[in-house]
Amino acid sequence: MTDKNILLIVDDDEDLRKQMKWGLGQEYEIHEGGDRQQALAVFREVVPPVMTLDLGLPPEEEGVGEGFAILDEVLEINPRVKVIIITGRDEKAHALEAIGRGAYDFISKPVNLEDLNFILRRAFHVATLENEYVNLQQKVGGLGGFEEMLGASPQMTDVYEKIRKVATTEVPVLVGGESGTGKELAARAIHNLSGRREMPFVAINCGAIPENLLESELFGHEKGAYTGAHVQRVGRIETAHKGTLFLDEIGELPLSLQVKLLRFLQDQQIERIGGRSLIQVDTRIVAATNRDLKQSIQEDSFRQDLYYRLGVVNINIPPLREREGDILLLANSFLESYLSLTPGKKLTFSAAAKRALEIYGWPGNIREMENRIKRAVIMAEGRTVQPADLELEGGDKGVRRGMTLKEARESVERELVLSAMDWNGGNLTQTALDLDISRPTLYDLMKKLDIRRE
Repeated sequence: MTDKNILLIVDDDEDLRKQMKWGLGQEYEIHEGGDRQQALAVFREVVPPVMTLDLGLPPEEEGVGEGFAILDEVLEINPRVKVIIITGRDEKAHALEAIGRGAYDFISKPVNLEDLNFILRRAFHVATLENEYVNLQQKVGGLGGFEEMLGASPQMTDVYEKIRKVATTEVPVLVGGESGTGKELAARAIHNLSGRREMPFVAINCGAIPENLLESELFGHEKGAYTGAHVQRVGRIETAHKGTLFLDEIGELPLSLQVKLLRFLQDQQIERIGGRSLIQVDTRIVAATNRDLKQSIQEDSFRQDLYYRLGVVNINIPPLREREGDILLLANSFLESYLSLTPGKKLTFSAAAKRALEIYGWPGNIREMENRIKRAVIMAEGRTVQPADLELEGGDKGVRRGMTLKEARESVERELVLSAMDWNGGNLTQTALDLDISRPTLYDLMKKLDIRRE
């Protein structure tokens, strides 16, 4: 056994394979294939995370059919494999087509081993990161009781710990956070970890129901209580008896109903509209808001006593942009989920798409990400998701609200340098030419932006 990264070299030129094996063998565990049958047999045996592929293979060395067939088959076996196309200088169109079909990168002949090794190191690094995301996803998915809550960042770990602690109590909980951060998922997690898990979890959005209907929705009404009340109706608080009632957007609750809710929290009793008797109800309240309720108290639109009753424990869900390392974990999870609904379609994120995902500000948080990736699965052509498929193409190049001018300038510079490096397969001389700067200037820029060759 060896600790070296496994690299498969597929080329019908034995001399070139020997040259690459000699030049790269100290760093990688090299396996070889000279034609399609041999290449696929070796691929299935060693399952390399990275491989190089010459498109012109026997029996049609002058064509590209055999190479494309291998590319399609290895991506079918392992969609995350990084395939680096080795092509002649006048065959760039074939290389670009291969990238559209799922290849990771390409390099032109004659092969410069230093440039190739730079691409290989990046490819292995990306492959390692993707495997770590998959492992994290499986690990997080195994945390019982959190349902669809995903994330392994320190910020979310703190949230999970608070949920575990509060779930086994009976106190009301106030969940805060921007729209789309997953407040209802947190409420469901609290319910599922509590002793009420076998009883109903009932959700109501206080801002989505007209004020004249909201009281009946919450507290119910008796037959004949008002015009149109032809039958008795049980409200959501009663429906959640022995379970949990989730009051989303509690900051939108009218003051008149805030008083009634406060009375219920104090006495655990309600009175239906038109009713003459108090009804004892055992319902736990979990509320959520994207508003600053302390500001609402100052504006006299939210009762201070209700705020303290609801917020015995406060849990704040961080916005996606502040969750270290979670963006690609969530993106890969959504991609896998939507691909399962489209049999036969294989997609991975391109390097440019990953950067676009990470630098975007996500004002709509997880809900926005889910919608963008759902669209990308529909719109993407080939085997990779591009920034345009996510509607993040070009865009603001990472510039977002709250950035200083210096940060915005560096974000644009970083994006341009990385894109040029990607396009030129890590060749710094060509990258400098494309950016219209000298090679020493490029080195200085890379140092300033902390962009490393390895």
